[in-house]
Amino acid sequence: MRIRYFTHSLLSCWNHGNAHFLRGTLRELIRRGHDVSAFEPAGNWSLANLLSDAGEAGLEPFRRAYPDLAATTYPPDTDPAELVGEADLVIVHEWNEPALVAAIGRLRAQGGRFRLLFHDTHHRAVSDPDAIRAFDLSGYDGVLAFGETLSEVYRRWGWGDRVWTWHEAADTTHFRPPEHEGTREGLVWIGNWGDGERTEELERFLFAPASEVRLPLDVYGVRYPAEALATLARHGVAYHGWAPNAEAPGIFARHLATVHVPRRHYATILPGIPTIRVFEALACGLPLVSAPWEDSEHLFRPGEDFLVARDGAEMTKHLATLRDDPALRAALARSGLETIRARHTCAHRADELLAVAARLETASERIAP
Repeated sequence: MRIRYFTHSLLSCWNHGNAHFLRGTLRELIRRGHDVSAFEPAGNWSLANLLSDAGEAGLEPFRRAYPDLAATTYPPDTDPAELVGEADLVIVHEWNEPALVAAIGRLRAQGGRFRLLFHDTHHRAVSDPDAIRAFDLSGYDGVLAFGETLSEVYRRWGWGDRVWTWHEAADTTHFRPPEHEGTREGLVWIGNWGDGERTEELERFLFAPASEVRLPLDVYGVRYPAEALATLARHGVAYHGWAPNAEAPGIFARHLATVHVPRRHYATILPGIPTIRVFEALACGLPLVSAPWEDSEHLFRPGEDFLVARDGAEMTKHLATLRDDPALRAALARSGLETIRARHTCAHRADELLAVAARLETASERIAP
């Protein structure tokens, strides 16, 4: 199958979590023999920030980890038809310009033989619905939404059975437990400060508990304003700036545990959607404690795959227990890894995508003259 994916960036993961999942899924599709291409706009925001932050050297971890992947960059005046070509399946991520989304939809509506899917991996459908409604999706065959609660939004908007829940997952070709165990110390948290969507939660469920139980905390991420850095300093947190996602397994391997602090929308109006860091940390065998988060789709086994803290006091208790109980850490690592390998790898998501493509093809054959 000829598959074309339009992304904000494949090369850069700077404040661009979809790149993590995309890399693993495209790698899996290529491994199975599919003709896969990724396209990203020249000078895109994520790549521009990566280069400003780390220079060309910032791309080396991706190149080393994914020598089988490449992205074609295109200037703004590119005709999308040239990129789509003879594709069988085209997927357009929601972090693209509305003009591009619409142009590819018109290609499909005007007789394009390819199947066309819109891929939504953000909360804007509920936090800023006008931004999503600005996309002209009239030519699209369906929507891939990264959680069932987000799928329900699209169903209410009239997509019916043409929306599929397609969760993110771990690329287990890269995210896996270390071959040789070394010294592990303290906690790690990899995440961006962003737009203040979990500022209070980070202090209550991560910074303060780590400080209280005297566990050193290393934080990696971007978009930390001065007030955020002051908060980190007040709690004695070591801030390391941006880390290429390809280096995350090595970072995880140096620490005892991590914490999941969902953005507010994923803890409230879009429950059931975990950050991709949950999949990646568990795939690396790293024990995890989650701030309040409802696993409404039963993706995991809370209490077995990870611990859940209902409030800051319980988080403090869990972290102290993990610090002092290597047997518990080992049990959580085994259980979390088992669930990832059984249900949440990029290979599983490739299976799901190909099943959607087959269903679209069957539906097209039924209505063909």
